[in-house]
Amino acid sequence: MDLSWATQESEVVAGKVLRYRRDSSGWKKCREDNGVSISWRPSEEFPGNLYRGEGILCGTPEEVWDCIKPVAGGLREKWDDNVTSFEIVQSITDTLCVSRTTTPSAAMKLISPRDFVDLVLVKKYEDGTISSNATHVEHPLCPPQPGFVRGFNHPCGCFCEPLPGEPNKTNVVTFFQTDLSGYLPQSVVDSFFPRSMAQFYPNFQKAVRKFHH
Repeated sequence: MDLSWATQESEVVAGKVLRYRRDSSGWKKCREDNGVSISWRPSEEFPGNLYRGEGILCGTPEEVWDCIKPVAGGLREKWDDNVTSFEIVQSITDTLCVSRTTTPSAAMKLISPRDFVDLVLVKKYEDGTISSNATHVEHPLCPPQPGFVRGFNHPCGCFCEPLPGEPNKTNVVTFFQTDLSGYLPQSVVDSFFPRSMAQFYPNFQKAVRKFHH
């Protein structure tokens, strides 16, 4: 993959995801439980929704990030029910890679297993925030695979933000806008994301406790 294109494209994506983070307008809350808030607004990228999750986890930003960072053999596939496997297809720089993620069947098997190939950029901001920023790409080493429907992540990401005065807590803000493809009824998609995102946070918290305490 061309380095200059990948670098440029990933920075554009990170800019979009940062804009989602800073823009508080137009969000409609669809779920709130146990301190986790899920909201959505229409996507600018595809005929679907952009979802936003927010919740505070116990753990430093570094501990929290360690459980979700996009690395080969990382912790995420051990705890995230929505990730069957995660592999690095190409490491471009130490903060930029192409990954392939597979997901299990979901929604009582209405959603069959998916795979996603993404360009992923890790960024650190001056306030100590660590973020991952991703979007779908094509890669010669990742043609469509039998047994998986190829889904497409539009610009999405996760922010692990320090909380002022609370060094052992982290505000985690996630953005998903995923085209699951494969002829799914819109109602299935619309109910799946808020539910799976709400489950993601308690599972994430358990992982931070398990691996770092």
